[in-house]
Amino acid sequence: MSDSSELQTDEDKRREELLRAGGSTEADAAPRIETSEHDGITRIDIADTAAVRPGPGPGTPEADGDAEMAR
Repeated sequence: MSDSSELQTDEDKRREELLRAGGSTEADAAPRIETSEHDGITRIDIADTAAVRPGPGPGTPEADGDAEMAR
């Protein structure tokens, strides 16, 4: 008997895992990164459509370039 997870792509497995949590929505499973490869170098960028981004949030002194004033 074969396991159905063997037939799934990594993206399918990721989506299934993210939607398994109670109260999750399709937006929770949306891609948050974009990858590209040039000359053998892989670049990973945060997708413009990502709902959550790393770093300080908008309106914080660090995000606005006022880190010196925040001290």
